Parts: sequence; C-alpha cells; structure tokens
Amino acid sequence: MKTLANATVGIAGLGGLGSNIAMMLARAGVGRLVVADYDDVDQSNLNRQNYFFSQIGTSKTEATKQMLARTNPDCIAETRSKKITRENAADIFKDCDIVCEALDDPEQKAVFVNAVLAQLPHVKLVAASGMAGLGSANGIRTRRVAQNFYLCGDEHSEASANTPVHAPRVMLCAAHQANMVLKLLSGEVEP
Repeated sequence: MKTLANATVGIAGLGGLGSNIAMMLARAGVGRLVVADYDDVDQSNLNRQNYFFSQIGTSKTEATKQMLARTNPDCIAETRSKKITRENAADIFKDCDIVCEALDDPEQKAVFVNAVLAQLPHVKLVAASGMAGLGSANGIRTRRVAQNFYLCGDEHSEASANTPVHAPRVMLCAAHQANMVLKLLSGEVEP
C-alpha cells in the first residue's frame, strides 16, 4: 500500500476509460493522479462514464476531482483542463510513473502514444485499442507491445453507428488498464 500511496499516475482523457480508471486507482490507494481532459460532462456521457446527472456541464477534470475526493480523500488529484497535444503531452505528464492513454479519437491516440514514448522514455504507458460493440468480454486482453508500452483491448473493434461503445466492454478495458498499472507499480512485468 505504501508503494501505491507514493505513486503518481497520469490519465490522458476522462471519458469512458479515463473516468473509470481514475476511480479504480483511487479505490486501490494510488496517492496522486494527474488527470487531463478539455471536455465537459454531457448527458450523452452518462451511459458509460463515471459521472452523475448533477455534474452535467461541469468540466470532466473538476467532476473527476470531486468524485475522487469523495472516494479517497487521501488521493491527490491534479487537473489539467486542456486538450492534450504532441507539444504539451510531455509537460503534462512528466512527473508521472505511469500514464494511461484513454483518448477517444484514434488519431489523437496515436499522436499521444508516440509523444509519450519519444519524449518520456522512462515513463510506462498503458494504452487502449478496441472495445466497441457487444463482443465477448474474453476478447479484451492486455499485452506488452514494447519495453514500457502495454496495450489493452481487443485491438480491432472500432466504434461506428452500427458498433456503438457500451459501458460493459469500456469498463472491462478500463479495468485491464487499471490492473496493469497496479501490477507495474507492484513490480510485476508482463512477458
């Protein structure tokens, strides 16, 4: 528990993945979270994101900070209410031991992953790809891609009008990401 309490984990994006990752890590005892997003809570988010109806219109960073304070007052939440770009990613997450990529847009995901891997080579990165639809929960998995890079999801299902994103698979993927963070902080490494 002391290792978790002394850890700093970054979360890029506070939608279905990031809002749930933040809650799981706070409940597990992670001491400091750096959370970044530029969006506000919208009613359309409530089907899969860890927010309440009363938080509609609140910035996702502030809403997440409120939720974390209620869940674990010992967890320090540092907020960055801005769009994450190639130019600012390293500055936002430079003090983190591990960063979770939880962005919606595939292009932004790729830019972010490349920026973190290139500019923060000492930081472990846990990203996500493929959780849309109603496919088998067993399709969500975690694998080590490179030295400090882990990927969670089924790696192929994409959101579309015919394949929307549903809470169960999103939360499963978020749980995989949070679990990988806890494993890494505990000194376990995936083969």
